[in-house]
Amino acid sequence: MALRDYYFIRLRLAAKNFGDFLTKLARNPAGVLGLLILVFFVFLSIAGPSLAPHDPMSINLLERLRPPMWMEGGSAEYILGTDQMGMDLFSRIIAGTRISLMIGVLTVGISILIGAALGMLAGFYRGALDSILSRFADLLLSFPWLIFAIFTMAVIGPGFYNLVFALTFKGWVGFFRLVRGEVLSEKTKEYVEAARALGQNNFTIMLREITPNILNSIIVFGTLRMGFMIIMEASLSFLGLGIQYPEPAWGSMVNIGRDYMLSAWWISTFSGIAILIMVLAINMLGEALRDILDPRLRRIE
Repeated sequence: MALRDYYFIRLRLAAKNFGDFLTKLARNPAGVLGLLILVFFVFLSIAGPSLAPHDPMSINLLERLRPPMWMEGGSAEYILGTDQMGMDLFSRIIAGTRISLMIGVLTVGISILIGAALGMLAGFYRGALDSILSRFADLLLSFPWLIFAIFTMAVIGPGFYNLVFALTFKGWVGFFRLVRGEVLSEKTKEYVEAARALGQNNFTIMLREITPNILNSIIVFGTLRMGFMIIMEASLSFLGLGIQYPEPAWGSMVNIGRDYMLSAWWISTFSGIAILIMVLAINMLGEALRDILDPRLRRIE
């Protein structure tokens, strides 16, 4: 009965904290707007195949470079026009939503798993493990992000999974440094000493005591990092090293459209706007989460 009461109290506290979080988020207009836009993009990524009027990779040379529907020569069948191969731009932008979100979620998720685990071990145990991992992290940080990603993609070749690998290979470092610093601070606090006095082993202390107290920082940093990863994917695809045309990646669509800026500006413009809106929405939500969950990250940044 006592154990049941304990979990009931924990559940009530969690519900109260979640309610407080929603209240604070509702008071942040930018955060709410960012969340709504992001939910819309997630909906497009899920329901995209049903909503798209055309196959995003269907070629129709008879309709190539058709302008948006509101321009002279446009057609209601092609809302945002077509590209140089006659592929419907509206359908391709919808399909590109899934690619961008998958890249963002996968790279950030894998980076959190690797970086948080290594950061927890390095910060908790210190010693040689901490020294080796910290030096390796510093080495990776010495290379500019885009240059490092370009070099990695040039070595392993383009493609979706290669792109995820290239972005994750350095992406974990930020989470490693964040978690390591948090653990160094948390492990000296009284609740950790109390857990040791109760006979809990190191793994239990790290998992059940320290992790819940640093989770907010990870969530906030991960949200902000997701927008950065989407920009990196678009940049590499624009350079021809990421997702390859005719796959409907926004970065590669901007790249293809630059050769037609004078005659078919809509190819690059609408793809670029999609990138801008998605990254802006993620950053607005991330800023709101930072102010609500962990204002200390503002000082860290």
